[in-house]
Parts: sequence; C-alpha cells; structure tokens
Amino acid sequence: MTRRRALVWAATSTRLVVGTALAAGVVLAVGVGVAAPWPTHETQPVSLSVTPTPADTVLACTGPLLALGRDASDAGGLTSAASSQTVSASDGSPLDTVALTASPAISGDASASALVAAPDGDRRSDAAAAASASVEADDLRGYTASACRQPLIESWLVGGATTTGAADLVVLSNPSDVAATVQLSLYSPTGMAVPAGGAGLRVDPRTQRIVPLASLGVGEEAPIVRVTASGAPVSAVLQSSLTRILLPGGVEQTGPVVAAETTQVLPGVQVLQSAVDAGPSGATTVLRVLSPGTATTVTVTVRDERGDEVLRQEAPLEADLPTEVELAGLAVGRYTVTAAADAPITAAVWQTTGFGEGADFAWYTPAPLLAAPTLVAAPAGPSPTIFLVGGGAAADVTLEPVQGTGDAIDANVSAAGVTVVAATAGTVYRLQTDAPVRASVSYASAGQLGGFPIWPADAAAAALTVYP
Repeated sequence: MTRRRALVWAATSTRLVVGTALAAGVVLAVGVGVAAPWPTHETQPVSLSVTPTPADTVLACTGPLLALGRDASDAGGLTSAASSQTVSASDGSPLDTVALTASPAISGDASASALVAAPDGDRRSDAAAAASASVEADDLRGYTASACRQPLIESWLVGGATTTGAADLVVLSNPSDVAATVQLSLYSPTGMAVPAGGAGLRVDPRTQRIVPLASLGVGEEAPIVRVTASGAPVSAVLQSSLTRILLPGGVEQTGPVVAAETTQVLPGVQVLQSAVDAGPSGATTVLRVLSPGTATTVTVTVRDERGDEVLRQEAPLEADLPTEVELAGLAVGRYTVTAAADAPITAAVWQTTGFGEGADFAWYTPAPLLAAPTLVAAPAGPSPTIFLVGGGAAADVTLEPVQGTGDAIDANVSAAGVTVVAATAGTVYRLQTDAPVRASVSYASAGQLGGFPIWPADAAAAALTVYP
C-alpha cells in the first residue's frame, strides 16, 4: 500500500506540475499577445465632396428719408421726406429690383427696394450698391449715405437716442420669400432688456417694417440695439434725426455693425472747421461703445490721414452698459478711430458739423478686413473719399471702375497706416489688394456729413463632404 500511494502521489504531482506549467504558458502567451501589435484593417466610409449650388446675391436698400409725425392728426404717421439715389453694379448676372412694401404704410414716394443678382454659372455674383439722399425742410435737414446690405441673422445698431428732439426709426427689411420674426434687445444704463415693443416682431416676405426707437424706451441718451432674426435674415438700419429748439440738426441712416469683436476699426471720420469752432458748445466727436456680458477696459486711439497717432485714452466698460467716450481736441482733418478691449465690443463714432442752424451729423461704423476682390459703390455726395487702412501688412491697392465715369486709382497702404484717395461720385469700383485692408467711403462739406464702411464680397460656398 505504501508503494501504491507513492505512485499515486507521484502521478498527481506530475499532473500538477505540468498543469501549472501549461497555465503559466497560456498566461505568458496571452500577455505577449496583448502587448504585441495586432494586425489591423481599416475601412474608410464612403464619402462624396459636393459643392453647393451658389445662391442669389441679395442687397436690401433702406429707401427714402422718412419724417415722423408731420401730420398733427397722426403723430405716428410716416412720410417720405426725400427720395434716395442709388448706384449699383454686379460682376456677374445683372441686378434685378424687388420692391419692398412698407409697414406701416408711408405717405409719399416710398420706394424702398432690394437688388438681386442670380449666380453667374457655377459662381456667386459679387454685387455692390449704395444710396444717398439730402433734405432741406422745416422739420428735417441734412445728408446721408448708406450701403445696401445683405440680410443678417444677427446685427447691432449703435447710434440714435430717444430724448427730446430725436425722432429715430429702426428699419427692418426682409427681401426673402419667407417671413422673419425679429427680436430687438435694448442696451441702456439699466442693462439689457427686451421691451414689449421689440419682442416677436413679424416682418413679412418682401416687406419693410419700421419701428420707432422710442417704442423700445423713452429718454435714452445712448441706446444700442441688438437685432436677432429667425425664419429669415433681415437687414437692419437706424434712421436718426435731431431737432434742437425747433432747428433741424441733421439726419442719418446708420447701417448695422456685424458682430462684437475685441478690436473695432472705424475709418472715415471727418472733422470740419465748423465742428472745431463749435467745440465749447459740446462734444462734436463721440465714441459710443458696449461690451456685451463682460466688464472690460477699452483703449481708444485716433490716427490722422498720415497714420500718426493724435489721441489715446482708456475708459472702463461695465457689462451690458453703453458708454460714451468724448474724443476732444481733434483738429480739422480726417481720422481713423480704433477701439480695442480684452472682450468683444461693438462701437460707432458720432460726428457733427456743429450745433447751430444748418448742422448735420453722421455715425461711422466699423470696417471689416478685405482680402478678396470686392466691389465698392460711391453714390452721389459732396467730396467723396475712400479711406484705406492697413490690416497689419503693407498693401498695394487698385480701384478699377466697373461702372461710372471714375478713373482707376492705385494706392499704397502701410502696415498700420491710412491712405485717403478721392473717388468719383456715381462710380462703382472693383477693389483689389495684395494684403488685407479696411476701407470706407466718406463725404463731407459745410452742413453735410455721411459715410459707410466697405464689407467684403460674399464668399462662394465651400465644398461639403457628404457621407451616404
């Protein structure tokens, strides 16, 4: 029995040793297998690069200058006070005119319209249009120049007031075939609010809805309005007019600021001798600025047409509260104002020719960078000039007429400099540059101010990758 037990024990021990060895081998093999690179096989999903069909180019024009409450029996009634003259051109398909119906109705010649250029083959047509108007009446006087703009989902209106003597209007144009719903958010000394008069505004297809700025808030000295649209984009413009002790003090149609950005460059500001002489009566050059949602500090610099810095100052900005910065002491000349902050801001500069009889004013809005060829429309007006501002690198710029009687213009712009060239009224130019620049069209004479920035041409739609 002892020998038998010894044989069983030996057999069992052998099996245990072999089993343990096999288990260890399996563990080692699995570990090596996990650590070792495994063969891979990748399958790329089926995809297709598709370039969307180019869309129509659509530009909405503001239309005539409007007078509010001329009829004593209808304080809210609107009247066409002066028609506008429009100059336009397309580098592709011809521009067609689409009439916009005003709401509420306007008495007189209310000829607001939109311009539409179909695609030119497989590319989008670039187009530009701008209008100007002047008026001399007991309740309204001055000159204004404004560009016809493509509709936007969001934009900012920086300017105007709802104090005594102001009769300002928000003009919302919807040139599409789809209704738009618009919200007007008011920024004032109490912060941001959506007044009842600015909520859920329906703008029907191919119509222009006109909203008195005072319906958003009364007694506001420095309002800023954020315009947001759903359903369809809209073009927003602010018409401002001012009366001082029964004397009309100017009129303006101010286009939108596209977006809040950390740096806003505002070219084209012109200070006339009459403004310098009127200095003691009040500030004639004022920057209005807002930092939405964030407190920050804005640094304001002013450069003359030689590019030399003539003024620099800082101002604190509280979140959602519009602030006005007086740019005092500017001599007669032409200037570019830059506002920079650590947070996105929106801004515009107000300039007046004076405070007495025959005065006019203008609001100058930021100019975006231009890199691609872009059309520039210069409507009728006094002494039209084009401001070119360096975008960080020296640029050679050519302005070639595509419509009108103007001559070609060649200009050199230094990296941070300003170049001002004379333009021909009624001419549309093609601006080409070998480095990014900013540009604006500006007008000035005794009792007349106006101007607007140049926006870049709409880019063609980029190719999309589609995964079936």
